[in-house]
Amino acid sequence: MKQGAQGSAGTGNPPVSEAGRGAAAGAGEARVPSQGRAADLDVGRGRGRGEDVDRGRDVDLGRSPSVPAARGEHVHSEAPIPRPRTVVQRASVRGQVLDALRTALVTGELMPGVVYSAPALGDRFGVSATPVREAMQQLAQEGAVEVVPNRGFRVVERGARELAELAEVRALIEIPVMLRLARTVPAERWAELRPLAEATVRAASTGCRATYAETDRTFHRAVLSLCGNEQLVQIADDLHRRAQWPLETHARPSGRHADLLADAAEHMALLDALIAGDVDGVRVLVGGHFAGDACGGPSR
Repeated sequence: MKQGAQGSAGTGNPPVSEAGRGAAAGAGEARVPSQGRAADLDVGRGRGRGEDVDRGRDVDLGRSPSVPAARGEHVHSEAPIPRPRTVVQRASVRGQVLDALRTALVTGELMPGVVYSAPALGDRFGVSATPVREAMQQLAQEGAVEVVPNRGFRVVERGARELAELAEVRALIEIPVMLRLARTVPAERWAELRPLAEATVRAASTGCRATYAETDRTFHRAVLSLCGNEQLVQIADDLHRRAQWPLETHARPSGRHADLLADAAEHMALLDALIAGDVDGVRVLVGGHFAGDACGGPSR
């Protein structure tokens, strides 16, 4: 029997063609809007439609509750399930620029006494002037640069006296902590820091002041972190970073290759003394370490 062509027997319903059945089925279905296109959210550039990702606002990629369910979803008798918010955050351009500026300060690419404008530095880093200006404001708070109205930022000129003062403050903080740790921390914990001390030796061998500065701070942070006082570690690290900025142009140059090698060797000797539990040796080594800073040697 060709029921499809004649209609349902005994019902009187008119015959329905295959095309008609497709249209009838489509009429009862909700059209589902696009769930988001690449053009609607440019994560690489940090912009979403109507969202300011660069200012830390969240971007909800989940479907709005008002959007109908897609075909095949069973929603007629299900309780609503809370959807977690998906937060999209791009890497901080400001943070990257800040790191690059700090490296340029350590290496002397940004010279003491010279004024640099945010637009010029933005062109150099391939970004707009805004993240450069924000990063420079952070460096101004740290004392690395000073604001020059309508011109930009001048790299602060630092003399040997300021370097000596920083070394004195660091010594007042770090030496007592290291001596206390030398008496209380077991040898196996100190041995775990040997790769960090060896990293300073490798960095010193390259002669790259910026690379050495980073490994140097990493080693000191690891030593001090054993005291369990995060505030102390942060303050000491900030002072250490400031001590790594270059001196004024007419002062004694620092960061020479031989100086870096000698400084890294002191790290190894200090770690050996800590592993051996030689408190007197530790006292002599850390005292000499900071005395070198006070005399205008490489920051460490």
